[in-house]
Amino acid sequence: MINQHFSSIIELVRAFPDEQTCINHLEELRWNGNVVSPFDANSKVYDCKGNKYKCKNTGKYFNVRTATLFDNTKIDLQKWFLAIWLVTAHKKGISSLQLGRDINVTQKTAWFMLQRIRNCFGIDTGKLDNEVEVDETFIGGKEGNKHKNKKTEGSQGGSNKAPVMGMVERGGKIKAKHIEDTKGATLSKEIIASVKETAQLYTDEYVSYESMQRIYDHSTIKHSEGQYVNGRVHTNTIEGFWSLLKRGIFGIYHSTSKKHLQKYVDEFVFRYNSRIATDSYRFNLLLSNTENRLTYKTLIAK
Repeated sequence: MINQHFSSIIELVRAFPDEQTCINHLEELRWNGNVVSPFDANSKVYDCKGNKYKCKNTGKYFNVRTATLFDNTKIDLQKWFLAIWLVTAHKKGISSLQLGRDINVTQKTAWFMLQRIRNCFGIDTGKLDNEVEVDETFIGGKEGNKHKNKKTEGSQGGSNKAPVMGMVERGGKIKAKHIEDTKGATLSKEIIASVKETAQLYTDEYVSYESMQRIYDHSTIKHSEGQYVNGRVHTNTIEGFWSLLKRGIFGIYHSTSKKHLQKYVDEFVFRYNSRIATDSYRFNLLLSNTENRLTYKTLIAK
């Protein structure tokens, strides 16, 4: 049975005191007694010594770390478990400097670990339905805070920032994505891919949402007229999520590049979608989605 009997760092360390207990836990989560080769899912698997297995069809050896975020790292699994616990349990995340101090690794190693963990946060939750709020925001430094010689002439809103689109089902899940622009075609494509046609759609009066009236039961709130709630019509839920995201990025991480922005967005989406779950459930949920290996070369590539 999968271990969920821990609710603090102390209890986590007691539950997984050494490498073998961590390996056993991962094997149960990943394979549940039926080991599958990462090289050929249909191949017979031989159990070898030292927590290793052999794929019959390819002749390759593997273990529970293979083809996961833990692959090809020398970091103890207990440290990985501690890092995952900290990043999933802290509502605003944890910086690489703080994580490095907490688990006794360098800041560079901690940053790489965090990026590997974030790469596993993108869990598909299916299409949204019922009452769905849609909105977009922009992530990046404020134009007014820039040095005079770095300001962009005529810059307003998100012209010099990264746009992020969000959709939230009231009382349910949220989806958020870094997009190239906020044109009607872009927003429509994302909404259609993420929201069922039976949903009641709520947006502000931004012109790029107008075409949605042909597909959805679509209501708008007129922010430009100082209106923020009109009966059931509002976008306060998604705007609350934007506040969490921005406070986390600006307060904990201070800034993020457009290249890595989606990983940070996925991190906050993961925590929001598991907000009513226990810390141990959230920890195991992430461990169940670790088959997303990210190499350092890929991470730092321009």
